[in-house]
Amino acid sequence: MMQTFLKGLDGQVYAVAQGNLVVSGFSATGADGSKIVGNNPTVGMISSGAIVEREVPNPFGRGDYITFNLFESDFTTAQRLADAVNQFLGPQMASAVDAASIKVRAPRDLSQRVAFLSAIENLEFNPADSAAKIIVNSRTGTIVVGQNVRLKPAAVTHGGMTVAIKENLNVSQPNALGGGQTVVVPNTEIEVTEKQGKMFKLEPGVTLDDLVRAVNEVGAAPSDLMAILQALKQAGAIEGQLIII
Repeated sequence: MMQTFLKGLDGQVYAVAQGNLVVSGFSATGADGSKIVGNNPTVGMISSGAIVEREVPNPFGRGDYITFNLFESDFTTAQRLADAVNQFLGPQMASAVDAASIKVRAPRDLSQRVAFLSAIENLEFNPADSAAKIIVNSRTGTIVVGQNVRLKPAAVTHGGMTVAIKENLNVSQPNALGGGQTVVVPNTEIEVTEKQGKMFKLEPGVTLDDLVRAVNEVGAAPSDLMAILQALKQAGAIEGQLIII
C-alpha cells in the first residue's frame, strides 16, 4: 500500500500507513470475462503499519483522578481491579465506574504519577473468566472458538452449491488459400453442482469441538460452518457470543 493518511473526525492527520498488505483472498479472470474469486482479495492488513504523526490529547497530567479502561468490559473484572487497588493503596482510592472504567485517585505531583502508575500496573489480581465467544473472520474463513462455548440440542442440515468455470481456448485455422486469419476463440464451460444436504443431531451438552467434528465428517467447508454457526445462534442453540469481523 502506498502512503495513506489516517485522519480523525476533526479532519487532522493522526497517522500515516504504508507497507505490504497481507491478503488472504485470490482472484483470476479469463480472456472472455469469466472470473473466479476466493475469500476477499480486496481486503488486507498491515501489522504495525502506521506511524503516529500527531499526539492524541489525554488527561494524564490533569485532574485528581486517572481512569483505567479495560480492553474487554466486564463488571466482575472491574470490581476486582478496584478492590486490588484499594487493598494496595488504601480504602476509597479506587472505584469501578462501570464495566469498563476504574477511577483511581492519583498524586497531584506530576513527577510521582509515572511511579504511581507503574506500581498499579504490576498489581496481580484474578480477572473474571473469559466470556464464551466465537470469532468468525468472514473474509478469510478463520473461526476461533472459546473453551466455554456450549451448545443446546439442535438438528442441523446444510446443503452446498459448487460452481466450476472452465475456459478452453480453441484456435480457428483457415485454409491456406482462403485468405482468412487465425483466430483464438474462447470457449467457457460452467458447471453447477449442488450437494444433497446431510442432517446431524446435536445432543445436550455438546461442545463446539463436537460440532466441528460432525461438520468435518459430512465434508462441509469453513464457509458452510460459518453459515451453520449463524443459524444455530439465531435459533438460540449457542450459549455464547457470535462475533463476525
